[in-house]
Amino acid sequence: MNIEPIAYFSTPLQSKFGVPRQSGLCPSLQGTVTLQPQWRHAEALKGIDAFDYIWLIWGFSENVEAQKRCTVRPPRLGGNTAMGVFATRSSFRPNNLALSSVKLVSVEWNAPNGPLLHVEGADLMNGTPIYDIKPYLPFTDSHPQAAAGFVDSVQWHPLQVVYETPLPSTWEEEQRQALTEVLQQDPRPSYHHDAQRIYGMTFAHHNIRFTVDDKALHVSEISPL
Repeated sequence: MNIEPIAYFSTPLQSKFGVPRQSGLCPSLQGTVTLQPQWRHAEALKGIDAFDYIWLIWGFSENVEAQKRCTVRPPRLGGNTAMGVFATRSSFRPNNLALSSVKLVSVEWNAPNGPLLHVEGADLMNGTPIYDIKPYLPFTDSHPQAAAGFVDSVQWHPLQVVYETPLPSTWEEEQRQALTEVLQQDPRPSYHHDAQRIYGMTFAHHNIRFTVDDKALHVSEISPL
């Protein structure tokens, strides 16, 4: 089977470092789905604006050449415990496919390259190919009492984010909140514990530099690319 992208994703996260590990963890993180020309028609999206959430089926485009294995080491387990690849949401998958539930904020029907889907809470990096879009149906897709395997056994707490440098004055409040939510998730590899090491990521065309101690992430520099 040969599949081609039907859309591409736009987001302030311009590299995979810093991308949330699950959708919904950073609800203020905004993104846009831009359809490819052959699907860039209102007919293809008729009725979608009546749904609050949609599913995005997309590709781990940065992992295409990565070696695939039967076991992976989930970040939730500290990166040191192996689990079966199909018992995880690891990005190192046989076919590089991913599934995310995102909030549909609005449909911009009359944009020059539209219609555009504006969403929140996605765990995709900028430029990610999207292969399909489906509506989220609460009566079949939601199972709040379901067991979550090893995830249920591991407690996780967001980091406190301390800005030791001012945020750009040109940023809207939504961008400020989105960056804070991303950093609260601790973007570092889960097996890194060096409080002196300086990490870097890109967000909204800025370099973000930070360190992490036991309970807090300290942002030391925010500079334009």
